[in-house]
This record gives sequence, structure tokens and C-alpha cells, in this order.
Amino acid sequence: MHNQTLKALSEALANGQVSSEELTRHYLERIAQHDPQLNSFITVTQEQAMTQARAADQHRAAGKATPLTGIPIAHKDIFCTQGVKTSCASRMLDNFIAPYDATVVAQLAAAGVVTLGKTNMDEFAMGSSNETSFYGPVNNPWDTDYVPGGSSGGSAAAVAARLAPAATGTDTGGSIRQPASLCGITGLKPTYGRVSRWGMIAFASSLDQAGPMTQTAEDAALLLNAMAGFDHRDSTSTDIEVPDFTADLNRPLDGLRIGLPKEFFDQGLDAEVGAVVQAAIAQYEKLGATLVDIELPNTHLSIPAYYVVAPAEASSNLSRYDGVRFGYRCADPMDLEDLYKRSRGEGFGDEVKRRILIGTYALSAGYYDAYYLKAQKARRLIKNDFDAAFQQVDVIMGPTSPNAGFKLGEKAADPVSMYLSDIYTISVNMAGLPGISIPAGMSQGRPVGLQIIGNYFDEARLLNVAHRYQQETDWHAQLPAAFA
Repeated sequence: MHNQTLKALSEALANGQVSSEELTRHYLERIAQHDPQLNSFITVTQEQAMTQARAADQHRAAGKATPLTGIPIAHKDIFCTQGVKTSCASRMLDNFIAPYDATVVAQLAAAGVVTLGKTNMDEFAMGSSNETSFYGPVNNPWDTDYVPGGSSGGSAAAVAARLAPAATGTDTGGSIRQPASLCGITGLKPTYGRVSRWGMIAFASSLDQAGPMTQTAEDAALLLNAMAGFDHRDSTSTDIEVPDFTADLNRPLDGLRIGLPKEFFDQGLDAEVGAVVQAAIAQYEKLGATLVDIELPNTHLSIPAYYVVAPAEASSNLSRYDGVRFGYRCADPMDLEDLYKRSRGEGFGDEVKRRILIGTYALSAGYYDAYYLKAQKARRLIKNDFDAAFQQVDVIMGPTSPNAGFKLGEKAADPVSMYLSDIYTISVNMAGLPGISIPAGMSQGRPVGLQIIGNYFDEARLLNVAHRYQQETDWHAQLPAAFA
């Protein structure tokens, strides 16, 4: 049952082959059996899940079902979930019970999904390996000595090990696509503003975007149908029509123009990963696509610009965690200053502190123009490169990650090396574009992802391009042997 896609499970529920209660119990049993090897969940909401499953079965019996009614999924622990601990994988929020649902959670609940629990992540979404979590690192299901990627590593690992048929994630600089690549699943980062950020705990407000993490592009389209839409409570939400993302999945790719940026195939790319990506692109040629060489000359600015803009916004967003309003509070403070210092010092992990310090420095008097303003100018250059590229092509393709992952602890003492693992994904966030990572092959027994980047609000085309590839290949159907 767990080998089935979300679409297949939806059909099985509709045909009465299985009930939501049976399906939910099956996944809860798999979590209990396998998650100790992975640490992909922070909280498992067993009682709530079974209650929701029974309600879903009643709705289906009454003829009120949607395609997602009764489907169990997991939420990244960055989304506020009413009555459930929402920790952002931080000691700072270890005792925080959300009093409301994030818009993404509410919309999926309205579509009938069952929540299995909250998945592990890098603390406050700051990381590329899921090693900064207060609750310990997540292990990659393909090789538990390796990282699953981050920050949505718990969601990626849970879907890859089939502990959930789908999960939500967030992507600030590649945090859906990079773990999707390293765990061999499909991960979609929508256009900035396509999915509401309300109730999603903020890291960098101009970059954060929620999206689906699934086995297939078709499954991602089903979830995005429920997740997308305008939200008046989110000032960055875009009031634009939401199409049916499943409608054009089977559209032929004849005449599709694929841009290949030379900057994505440079000396930093692992040779085996490069070969896998080139083989995937060759498959697209067989499907009728045309390859076009393009340039994104300011790609090299994306990491330095990102690591000014994102920490600056994090410095502002995380100032609310002071030991007074909510969150962790130190014991027996001597005075207000001691309360602030010790609550923040004890509540935040090292990576979060590092980024707060960098961001505060970049925003400080005398340095704002030299760092933050210059980074925003670089961001505009990156966006302009993509705008020019999309005058020539329909989509852009390349690797999601420069390698097939690294061992747990391998880069823990070298943050710059860690940051470089997002070199192909960050520019997409800086420009606000949609991007998807799909499984394209293996390197040394671990998955490799192909990244496809689209123009603004063109998720339907991305999903179509990804789906057609998945109809011709079976990389997305492969499952780690230990979790079969």
C-alpha cells in the first residue's frame, strides 16, 4: 500500500478498496517501525490522525469527497498547527503549541487530508543538511550515514521512505528542491506569492515559499491545487487565478525550448552527477524538446547576496524571540538584559546565532549600504538574467545539487562549504521563480535530482515537463531497500 502514489491512493479510496482509517493506521505503523532509523518526525499526531481519518471516511460515504479526502500527509514543523507543538526544530519553540492553523494547513485540511504529524527540519529552516535541528539530525533513507539535505530534510526522508505519501516543505534557498534531490523524490518550489506564507514561521520573508514534496509531479500537482491561492492575511500573496495544475500534465513536449546555462555545468559539478543530468536532458530531446545554450552571468553572485539578504531578514524576524512574549525563557534571570541574553543564547543553536549576527551586522549603521543594499542590487541583476533567458526558452534545466550528498558531520565545521551545496538553487529564490527537482538517476547508490526552472506563475508547465519525463522513466518509483 505504501508503494502507491498519492494519485493511486486517492483512486483506491474512491473505489472503496481501502478506507482512510486503514490507510492512516498503515502509515502510523510504518512511522513507529522505521522512523527511529531516520528521525524524520518531531511529533506524531496519532490520535488526531485517526479522528481525521474517520471523519474523512464519513465525508466520502456522504458523497462529499475531494481527490485528497482521507489522504495522510505530514507537515514540516514550520507550519503552525492548532493544538500541536510547532517547534521549528528549535529549543526556542520546544514548548510552543500553535493556537491556529497556517493557511497551508487549513486549506489542506479543508481538502480532507489527514495529518500524520510534524517533520524534522533544520532549526528555523537554516541549514542544508538537517543537522541543525534541536531534536537531532535526520538520516537519509538511501544511506543513513548521509544527510538528507535541508532544511526540509524530515519531509523528504519521510516521503522517500514511504512513511507518508506526501509532505509539505518550505524553500528559502533550495530547502524543498535540494533535499528532494538527495532523497530521490519530487519537490516543487512555487513562484513567490503563489502559496500563502501566513502561519508559516518566518526565516527570510522575501524568500520563503511553501510547496509540496511528493513521489511524482502528478502528486505535486494534486497537492498544489489545494495549497495555492490568494490570502488577504498575507501581504505577499498574489491575487492571481489558480489553474487546475493536473489539467495539462500529459501535454506533448514537441517544440519545448530548454535552456542550459553554462554556469550550471561548471567545474564545481560532480562528474557522475553531471552525467546523470545530461542523460535526463537527452531524454527530453527524444520527447521533442530543443536545447538552447544560455548564460546566467550573475549566478556567481547568488550565494554571497543570499547570505546577506537572508540573515538580515532573519535578524529582524527572530528578534521577537526574547524570553518575554513566547518561546524559551531562561531560569532565574537577574534583570531584563540577562533575560534577553540567556534566553536567546540558550534557546538558539549555533547556526541560527551565526545568521542573526551576520544579519544584524549587515543592517547596522555604516554597513547597510556596503552590504545589504549592494546585495539587493545583485539580486536585481540575477532576476534580470532570468528575464533575458526566458525571452529565448520555456524552461531552464540543470542539476539541483552539485553532488549526491555528503556524510553526516562532514561539513559541520565548514559553513561556507555547506552553503555552496545550494549553489544551483539559491538564484531561483532570489528571483522569485518556480522550480522543481525530480529524480533523474543515481550516483554511488544515492539519488540525483534534475532541476527544472520555469517563468513566473508557470508551475503548470513545470509539472507537465516533469510528468512527461516520469512517464518515460522509473527513477521516481525507486524505493530504498531498507524501507521497501
